[in-house]
Amino acid sequence: MHRQTIPMKQATLQSFPFMLYADSKGRIFDHPRFRMAGFSGKAPAPLKEGDLIPMPEFSKLFFIPDCSPVGLDPETGRYRTVTEVKINGKTEKCYAVAAFLEPGIVRTHLPAADYRPKRYLLPMWAYTAVGFREGRYWAAGFRIETNPKWDPRNYDDRKLVTAIRSYRKRHGQGPLLEHLFGCATNNHCFAAKNLFLKRWEAPLPVSRACNSECLGCLSLQKDPSCTASHQRISFKPTVEEIVSLAVRHLDEADQAIVSFGQGCEGEPLTEHELIAESIRKIREKTLKGTINLNTNGSWPDRVRRIAESGLDSIRISINSVRRDLYQAYYRPRDYDFDDVVSSIELCGKRGLYTMINYLVFPGITDQKDEIEALSELIRRTGLNFVHLKNLCIDPELYMEKMPKGRSKAVGMKTMASLLKREFPKLDLGYFNQPVR
Repeated sequence: MHRQTIPMKQATLQSFPFMLYADSKGRIFDHPRFRMAGFSGKAPAPLKEGDLIPMPEFSKLFFIPDCSPVGLDPETGRYRTVTEVKINGKTEKCYAVAAFLEPGIVRTHLPAADYRPKRYLLPMWAYTAVGFREGRYWAAGFRIETNPKWDPRNYDDRKLVTAIRSYRKRHGQGPLLEHLFGCATNNHCFAAKNLFLKRWEAPLPVSRACNSECLGCLSLQKDPSCTASHQRISFKPTVEEIVSLAVRHLDEADQAIVSFGQGCEGEPLTEHELIAESIRKIREKTLKGTINLNTNGSWPDRVRRIAESGLDSIRISINSVRRDLYQAYYRPRDYDFDDVVSSIELCGKRGLYTMINYLVFPGITDQKDEIEALSELIRRTGLNFVHLKNLCIDPELYMEKMPKGRSKAVGMKTMASLLKREFPKLDLGYFNQPVR
């Protein structure tokens, strides 16, 4: 049972959002007395009013079976594990509630819950602390970027059906096009939908294999209790079809980007020759738009070959800039963290718009040692952009697998502020950007 006292005024606690809980049927209620709390890593961490935003429209709510919520007693200022609640003379068991925030928002706190009874893995979502006050939900997070291109209101499937029909009628069929059709209609992938809607960023998945075994892989999970959210591509596309789709999109789409390296594939560097040849042929046919690569950056020589073929931008994924934490999450085969850093360095030297896809987690990403290591990486490589992406994973699984550190966590908002203060030219955001 959590019973720590927090440095928060009683008057502040009385005005704080109420703790949410769910009953055994998953119905969500606000507690009549206890206030919401949040975790940083495995421990309760003070929530401030500035950490809370009205939960955005396109967010989701979940309950966490078997796990009781942890709330704040407004009379004592202590954290309490709330196992049951009595309403109208009836006693109900309580289960913790979490939010999944829409893209563009960085969570500051994890759901406050007693995870010890849990004997399963949660699906791969970014679980966030959430409460209820004045008729609305309040979530622990802050907006790092607003980008209407990824607003669900711009993805009306009634328009999509017509667009797909028109696209296929005009351009025929092919294995890669049919795969992206499935991504757009079955997985509701916004990037795949963009291809048919002829706008913004469109995907070019090519890889069936991967050289790491990430804990949070979107396209392949060996543990059946944690199902992958996407189906990995099962074939090797031809250069001809890649070039045809890419050129058409770059020539016709508004603010066009085509990206290798998607959630529906493995690591694109395993198909580096295919990608390099495709980019060369694309640039023989059009100089329009941005060609981007999303990658783990594991093989610098392969990154170099792709960069030399005409690549415009690159986004390299990391969960930490500390070797032991990186290795524990990515579980790399045939490469290590130094190779990733080398790839970032060489891309900067070649003048590519260089980004890291930084998979952030409250209590780890905002540790002082992590911030210092990230700052050194930025100084060393001249990074252009840091994506702050909430890591989608079971919080308990991640904390269990991460090496234990002793560095103090300063808070996610503070971490972002420190980066902007030290590196005023550095872009912080959530989405890929057109660079040409």
